[in-house]
Amino acid sequence: MAEHESLEFGKADFVLLDNVSLEEFMANLKLRFEKGRIYSYIGEVVVSVNPYRAMNIYGRDTIEQYKGRELYERPPHLFAIADAAYKAMKRRNKDTCIVISGESGAGKTEDMMANKCSRNEKSVCLYRVKNMLLKSNCVLEAFGNAKTNRNDNSSRFGKYMDINFDFKGDPIGGHINNYLLEKSRVIFQQEGERSFHSFYQVSEGLTTDIKKLFLFCQPFQTPDKSHQTCVYDSSSSINDSADFKAVTDAMKVIGFTTGEIQTVYKILATILHLGNLKFGSDGDVTLIENSKLVSVLGDLLSTKDENVEKALLYRTVATGRDVIDKQHTHQEASYGRDALAKAIYERLFCWIVGRINDIIEVKNYDARVHGKNTVIGVLDIYGFEIFQNNSFEQFCINYCNEKLQQLFIQLVLKQEQEEYQREGIPWKHIDYFNNQIIVDLVEQQHKGIFAVLDEACMNVGKVTDEMFLQALNGKLAKHAHYTSRKLSPTDKNLEFDRDFRIRHYAGDVAYSVVGFIDKNKDTLFQDFKRLLYNSSNPVLKAMWPEGKLSITEVTKRPLTAATLFKNSMISLVENLASKEPYYVRCIKPNDVKSPLLFEHERCKHQVEYLGLLENVRVRRAGFANRQTYPRFLQRYKMISEFTWPNHDLPSDKEAVKRLLQGCGFEHDVAYGKTKVFIRTPRTIFNLEEQRAEMVKRIVLFLQKVWRGTLARMRYRRMRAALIIIRAYRRYKVKSYIREVNRRFKNVRGMKDHGKHVKWPTPPKVLRKFEEALRNIYNRWWAWTLIKDLSPEEMVQIRAKVATLECLKGQRADLGLQRSWDSVFLYSCFHMSFIIFAEDRALLITDRHLYKMDPVKQYKPMKSIPLYNVTGVSISPGKDQLVVFHTKDNRDLIVCMQGMVPAGDSRIGELVGTLFSHFKRKLQVNIVSPIHCSMNGRKCTVIVETKINQSQPDFTKSRSGYILSVPGN
Repeated sequence: MAEHESLEFGKADFVLLDNVSLEEFMANLKLRFEKGRIYSYIGEVVVSVNPYRAMNIYGRDTIEQYKGRELYERPPHLFAIADAAYKAMKRRNKDTCIVISGESGAGKTEDMMANKCSRNEKSVCLYRVKNMLLKSNCVLEAFGNAKTNRNDNSSRFGKYMDINFDFKGDPIGGHINNYLLEKSRVIFQQEGERSFHSFYQVSEGLTTDIKKLFLFCQPFQTPDKSHQTCVYDSSSSINDSADFKAVTDAMKVIGFTTGEIQTVYKILATILHLGNLKFGSDGDVTLIENSKLVSVLGDLLSTKDENVEKALLYRTVATGRDVIDKQHTHQEASYGRDALAKAIYERLFCWIVGRINDIIEVKNYDARVHGKNTVIGVLDIYGFEIFQNNSFEQFCINYCNEKLQQLFIQLVLKQEQEEYQREGIPWKHIDYFNNQIIVDLVEQQHKGIFAVLDEACMNVGKVTDEMFLQALNGKLAKHAHYTSRKLSPTDKNLEFDRDFRIRHYAGDVAYSVVGFIDKNKDTLFQDFKRLLYNSSNPVLKAMWPEGKLSITEVTKRPLTAATLFKNSMISLVENLASKEPYYVRCIKPNDVKSPLLFEHERCKHQVEYLGLLENVRVRRAGFANRQTYPRFLQRYKMISEFTWPNHDLPSDKEAVKRLLQGCGFEHDVAYGKTKVFIRTPRTIFNLEEQRAEMVKRIVLFLQKVWRGTLARMRYRRMRAALIIIRAYRRYKVKSYIREVNRRFKNVRGMKDHGKHVKWPTPPKVLRKFEEALRNIYNRWWAWTLIKDLSPEEMVQIRAKVATLECLKGQRADLGLQRSWDSVFLYSCFHMSFIIFAEDRALLITDRHLYKMDPVKQYKPMKSIPLYNVTGVSISPGKDQLVVFHTKDNRDLIVCMQGMVPAGDSRIGELVGTLFSHFKRKLQVNIVSPIHCSMNGRKCTVIVETKINQSQPDFTKSRSGYILSVPGN
C-alpha cells in the first residue's frame, strides 16, 4: 500500500499530511526528492519531480508490479496512474485521458513515454501499435523539439495522442494532434539556444556522399546573423549523429518510404540554403547576391530555377482583369524568404504527423460488428513559460496553460465541491482561485486580446504593433489582470509602446508586442504556394493544395494564427472534458539540471500556480471515491448475502447501506442522493479485496456448474453414441446371421454338405462366435460323413483321428488311406488287437501289452500292464522302429518293417490302437536316435541302412543297439 511506504521517504500521498500547509507540503516534497522518490500522490493526481538522472524504475519488472493493481496497492508511480486509466476504460467502457502538465524541463515528455510503455505486449497487434507510438515519439521530438536555455529537449509544439482500444481492451491504433509549432525558431533563437533537432541531426548524421546528393554546401556554411537557422553548438551534450540514425530507423519502422525520407532531407536542406540566401540592391532593383543557390533550391524543390527566382523577387498581383508582377523591395524579399522557410518547415511537420496518423489510425472498424471503440488520451503540451523576452509564441503557450488549469479547476476542484452540494453531502467549502477571468481576458469575443489582435490585422492600411498595444490599452485599461507602461507609468520594467503585462495564475509575465501583427497574420505570398504546388515531387505538391488556385480567384480571408490556436485549444479542452481525466503534475526542481539541488522558492512557485495545495485541501475535506448506487452494487453486491445475487430491499441506496454496514465501513462513508461517498482509499481497497475473494468463489461455482453441464452433455452424447453402437452392432449381427443362414440354408442337399460355401466376413464383435459356429458346422459336417458307418468302421475312424492328431506333420506315411484290419478290430476296450511280425507278435488288450512267440502258438513271452507304459518313441524314417517306455525302465523295442504286406506303414495303426486303449493321454516322441532303458540300463537305438540286408535285424553296440534295415 502507498500509505504504508516507510516514513523515511515521507508521506507518499500528500492527503496524509498531518497539517495541510505550504511549509509541510514543501518539506515532504523535498524529502521525497532527496530520497529518490520522484512520484507522489494527491488522491488520484500524480506529482512528478524531474530527477535529472536516469532511474531504473521503468523496466518490465516494474510494469508487472503495477499491472492489474489498484492505485494504492503500490508506491506512487506513473505506471499506477496509467493502469488506473486503463482499468477505468475497460471496466466502465468509458474514455479516459492522462493530462501531463508543468513547466518546460519538468519532465513531461519523459512521463508521457513512461505512460506509453506501461502496458505489456499481450499480442502482436499490441506490440505493433505500441512500437509505432514509441517510434513516432522519436520522430516528432526530432522535428518538434529544440534545446533551450532551460531544457535540452524542450517541446516546441503541443501534442495530444489518442490510443484506441477494442472491446477486449487491446490497442488497435491511435491518432496524434499537434498544436502551434514554434516555427519562428527556424529563423531565430535566443542566445545559447538551438533550432529544431532535425537540422543538426541531418548536418551531423548524413554521410558526405549523401550530403552531396542533396546539395548541402561543403563545408557547411553558417547562416547570417539575422537568419540563425542552424548555428552549430559544439558544447552541447546531445549526440546528433546517433539521434539521426535512431530517427531514420524509426521512420522506416513506422512506414515512411525511402523516397519520402529523401524528400524530408531535401526540405531540410532547402531551409538551410534559404538561410544562406542574401539579397542586394542595384538602384531600385532587388537582386539575389549568391545566385548559385537558386539552381540548388530549384533542384531540391524539383522545380524550375527561373520560377524559384521569380517567386523570391516578385509578387504576382491581380488588379481586376489584369495580372502584374510587382517587384519586392529588399525588406519584402527578406520577409518572403523567412516566411517561406517557416511555412515549409511547418508544412513538413504537419505532413509527418499526418503520415504517422495514416499508418496508426484505426481503419475499417465497425462498432456494430467489433464492439465499442474506447480511447485513452495522453496530453503532452508545452509548459508555462516566462522568458526575458516573451513574444507571441509565449503568449499562446501561456494561454494554453490557462485553459488547462481552468479544466483542472473545473474537473478537480469546482466539480468536486458542486457534486457534494448537489448530493446533499455536508462539507467545508474550500476557497480556490478560478482563472476563468484570465481565460476571458485572452479569448473573449470583441474584448479579448485575441479579438483585438485579429481586428488590428484586418484593418486596412498600415497597422503597427504599437497601434495594437494602444487598442489593448483602450479596451483593457480597467482589467485587474492587465497593465502596460502607459497604464502604470511608475513600472519601469515595462517599455513604452512595446510591453504589456498579464497576471497569470502562474505569475506575472511581460510580453513584447513586437512581431505580434506579422506572426498573427502569418502571411505567405501566394507565389510560393503556387511554386511548391507545381513541384514535380509528389510529396511537396501534396503539402500545398491551395497552390492550385488561380491568382484571379477570390478566396475568403484565412483565419489568423491566434484564432486557429484558440479554436484548437477550445476543441482540446472539450475533448478532455468528455473523458475521465487523470493528472500528472510535473515540477522542475532547479534551473541548472542538477539531480541534487532542490530550489525551494523555484518549486514553491510551481506548487502554488499548479494549485496542488488546494487540491490536497479538497481531497482532505472530501471523499476519495464516489459511485452511483447501481454501479456500486453491480461491483460489490457479491460481498453481502443481502445483495447477492439480487436484493429485495426498497431501493439500491438501502441495499448499499446494508452491504457497508455488514462490512463495518459505515463510519467511513456518506450517502448522497444518487451516490455513495467513501472517504479513505483503505475502505475501497478492503472492498476490492473482499470482492476479489468472492469472485474466486463465484468463478469456482460457475466452473462447477459449467463443468457439470459439460459432463451431462458429454454423458448424453456418449449414451446416444452407445445406443447407436448397440443398434448398429445388432444390425451387423443380424445381417451376418441372415447371410450365414442364406448361404448354408440348403447344405443338407449339397453333394459336399456345403464344404465349398465361402463363409461371410463377420463383424469384429462376432469373430469368436464365428469360430464357434465353424466348429459346430465342422462337427456337423463330420457327423454327416460318419453317421452311416458301422461300429467297426467307427472304431477305425476314431483310431485314425487319434493318430492324425498325434502324428500329423511328423511322419509322412501314417497309413490313413488303407483299411486297418477291420476283420480284427471290433471294440476299443473289449477286444484284442493283433499285429503280426515274423519273429514275434504283439498283442494289445485293454489292460496289457503282450509280447508273444508265433512259433509256439503265440505263447506270451512278456506281459506289460498298460498303466506301466509311460510313452512311445518312434523313429521318423521308414524303418518303423517303436520303443515302448515303461515305469520300471524295462522298455520294449519293436521294428514293424518286416510285416506283411511288405512296405506298409503300421506306425499309424499302432498309435491309433494304443490311443484307443488308453484312458489317459499317451506321450509319443518322434526322434532319432531313440534313447531307452533295457533292464535298468540306459541305451541308444540307432538305425542304419544296409544295401544287402533283406530283413530288419538288431545287433548290439557299445551304446546300445543298432537296427539294420534294408536299403531298397
